[in-house]
Amino acid sequence: MKTQTFTLHTDRQGYYNITAAVKKCISDSGVRSGLCVVFCPHTTAAITINENADPDVRHDLVMGMDGAFPIRSGFQHAEGNSDAHLKCMTVGASETIIIEDGKAVLGTWQAVYFAEFDGPRTRRYYVKVMSDDAV
Repeated sequence: MKTQTFTLHTDRQGYYNITAAVKKCISDSGVRSGLCVVFCPHTTAAITINENADPDVRHDLVMGMDGAFPIRSGFQHAEGNSDAHLKCMTVGASETIIIEDGKAVLGTWQAVYFAEFDGPRTRRYYVKVMSDDAV
């Protein structure tokens, strides 16, 4: 299956629900059983799976990451975004989703998010769907 490329315009920080795009890639692929990989090619953004039921969770995730990785005067990186690099490294560049019966296997409250730690930016992410036959 061909890798799909998506473009996203982001604010300074935030979690962007990309579940619909991921599910459409799975549906369009015709794969009944396999894997879907969602990948972020940036060093200050990430892909994660988290709760989608309460929008306050996204606010709390931003607040929690800022608390865990605050901007520090001792950082030496010239761009001044070392906190964003640390957040990205902690969350990770990709997620793998199981496909069964042609659908993403996600929990009741789960959604796939593009996590922006250093915007505003124009970002890309990739979705690759693979059949059990290809894995």
